[in-house]
Amino acid sequence: MHSAESGMVVKNRLVEFLIWQSIPSSLIFLVFTSMIVSGRSPAAIFISFLSFHLSQLLFSVSLSAVSSPERKFGRSLPVMLGAAAVSGYVSAVSLCGVNGRVGFKGFASGLFYAFFYIYKRRWVLHFPIIQRSPFFSFKMGIPSAITRALKLSAAAYLFSALLLVFLPHHFNTELELGNLFAQHVLHTKRFIFAPPKGSAAAETNPSEPLLAALEESSPTSLLKYLAYLDLCMVCENNVDYWRRAAFFEETGETYRRVAAVCLRPLEQLASKLGEGLEGSSDGKAYRVSDQLQSSTDPRMNSKCYELMNNFQLYTWSARTIASLTAHSHKEDRFGVAQLSGSNAAVISTLIACLLAVETFMGKKSSLQPSPHLMGPAGIKWATSSIGRRDVRTGKRRDGPLYSKAYAMADVLRTSIYCIVSAFHNEMLTNAKAGLLEKDWISSGTPPFGTRELLLQKLLLFLDFQAS
Repeated sequence: MHSAESGMVVKNRLVEFLIWQSIPSSLIFLVFTSMIVSGRSPAAIFISFLSFHLSQLLFSVSLSAVSSPERKFGRSLPVMLGAAAVSGYVSAVSLCGVNGRVGFKGFASGLFYAFFYIYKRRWVLHFPIIQRSPFFSFKMGIPSAITRALKLSAAAYLFSALLLVFLPHHFNTELELGNLFAQHVLHTKRFIFAPPKGSAAAETNPSEPLLAALEESSPTSLLKYLAYLDLCMVCENNVDYWRRAAFFEETGETYRRVAAVCLRPLEQLASKLGEGLEGSSDGKAYRVSDQLQSSTDPRMNSKCYELMNNFQLYTWSARTIASLTAHSHKEDRFGVAQLSGSNAAVISTLIACLLAVETFMGKKSSLQPSPHLMGPAGIKWATSSIGRRDVRTGKRRDGPLYSKAYAMADVLRTSIYCIVSAFHNEMLTNAKAGLLEKDWISSGTPPFGTRELLLQKLLLFLDFQAS
């Protein structure tokens, strides 16, 4: 009777162990499948889930066979070794897919753990001989706790290394790249998207890694933001002068790609602001100041908040393309910036974006009467003697949304002045000859406003009257 009761207790404890062991195993499988492995059908995921649990059941039964006092230890050792090896193989294949290389490594890992389990005699439980006071137990347990922490850290490190070995090649590359990004972020070091200086890649095409990260990464990824930061640092500073000089290569393809990745976010900002402003207008004038103060149009505010959340990306784009355009005045030996039409596209996009942001802030832009723009060559830039300015200011200027818009407008004005200061003499000559609109305003439809309004705003910048 006593042996029957003890046998029932052992069986109940084995069932409890299997139930509790299945819970973390299921969580590990679900997290691994949903976050790392993708592209499987529901049927394949279900079959993998069942096979994974069968491998865990086999492994748990083998541990129970070793630990049970009812069976001979010598007979249970081969069972333990074989079950652990097969369980490792099935688990690896269930998680990473059918792959002979992955399966063999899972088999070897399971077999190695079985040998380690037997060598350390992990089935033997150690209990304290006598009870001690809590303080004494705490004092005596510090060394063992430190040792255990180091062991667990080493095990976690080895486990993560095994994951990199088991995963397919493209997953392996992504994890290594993510680890490299984490190191740069944690150590506050700027990531440089360039081959080592002096290498063959640096001599032939040093801009390709940076452009690939800018063009191919997802819009909200950390990779894209790090690439924009690196591009901004290269264009604004003289630390990596050789990388900026590579943008002005003879074919002009690299410069066009750099200009495109910088202008695209600004064009989207101007066009989306324009769409929102058109939806909130009354047909005569933009009533944006009313929108900023009133909560009756939450749809408009949500769209604007969404746009201004990318304030840092817009800032880097404007500063980058403005600095690169200004440096092209002296560093562009082949004239690719002017010949490709990028200068006109940059000025037009920056001014259109500034007009959109200013209109969103509550300033109403309008064309001046033609006599103010007439002169010997048909052009005369506006001066402070003009009676009515081209803006109408709203009543209220507060709130986080307006603060970001004000900062964005300041960045855009600074960027435009950076280009105007570098090309001031050329722009003045074009203005006197009546060629300012032809050389510095794009021929297409701007993302916001009209070509005449962009020209009038550029004339204000030429006279340093834009504010």
